[in-house]
Amino acid sequence: MKKRKIGMALSLVLAAGTLLGACGKSNDDKGTETTKGGDKEKAFSVAMVTDVGGVDDKSFNQSAWEGLQAFGKENDMKKGKGGFDYLQSKSDADYSTNLNKLSREKFDLVFGIGFLMQASVEEIAKQQKDTNFAIVDAEVKQPNVASILFKEQEAAFLAGVAAALQTKSNHVGFIGGMEIPVIERFESGFVAGVKAAKPDVKVDVQYSGAFDKAELGQSIASKMYSSGADVIFHAAGGTGNGLFKEANDRKKNDPSKEIWAIGVDRDQNDMGPDVVLTSAMKGVSVAVQDLSKKAKDGNFPGGEIALYGLAEDGVSLAPINSKASNKAAIDAAVKEWTDKIKSGSVKVPGTHKELETFSAK
Repeated sequence: MKKRKIGMALSLVLAAGTLLGACGKSNDDKGTETTKGGDKEKAFSVAMVTDVGGVDDKSFNQSAWEGLQAFGKENDMKKGKGGFDYLQSKSDADYSTNLNKLSREKFDLVFGIGFLMQASVEEIAKQQKDTNFAIVDAEVKQPNVASILFKEQEAAFLAGVAAALQTKSNHVGFIGGMEIPVIERFESGFVAGVKAAKPDVKVDVQYSGAFDKAELGQSIASKMYSSGADVIFHAAGGTGNGLFKEANDRKKNDPSKEIWAIGVDRDQNDMGPDVVLTSAMKGVSVAVQDLSKKAKDGNFPGGEIALYGLAEDGVSLAPINSKASNKAAIDAAVKEWTDKIKSGSVKVPGTHKELETFSAK
């Protein structure tokens, strides 16, 4: 009888030990598969929502998507849910819906691409507090939102220097998309650069009121070229594609004519190798990769602003077209002004008000 009781007691102890071991193993497995504390992290996922320009706008959205694709490739991620992806907005009514959809699909980080998405990012970030968001070209003051801003005026200033030194008619143009702060920075920097390099050059400034209307861009460019401008810079997203079409058409009709266009956001030389003088580039792709890496590593800068300028290699000027007659002079001037801006000896204006009092001396 005594032996039987001892045997039962040992069985109970062994059973309890087995259950505890099983519980411990279950928790360990959970840790290795779904938490950072284990041996194996949960797969990081990231996505973006385009503005109305679309993912293939040859400009801003495309640059962001290229950055996300590069990040995905670098980290062996697949396109789609659980990896990296995008949703395209056909109208501003799609912004909140798309942001919310990606959050509900459990993407760890969701980018809103462009100033126009500011209100929507703020709205959805308040609702989906477990998702990290990032907004490009605007500031959203929420703890789960990182704001990415650029000193566009610095790249635009260099574009203005290039335009002023290349123009033969002493007449250049600027085509803006919508009259919002980011485009005001482009305009102000460009005009300042033109005036710093060649004060007597006339600068035409016109806004299309849209980022996705190539026909408007072409119409404005046509009027500017017809009125004497021979270099036009655009900061208008997909609307700027119309500028390139007009410049290419005019160059084709008269190859001897001086016709130049300046691109934006990415190196847009592919939009017309015979007519694209240079491009004022924004490192949107670089910023997207940088912030995605920080989020993946557990260092997401929620509630903070990440500001990228010339000194941070966040903006730059694309190589000057080798066919430009004044390429050597432009290259030398661009280097000189770049050094001055990086050193802080020249502060490029980012608003109309700052432009009024700007002096490069």
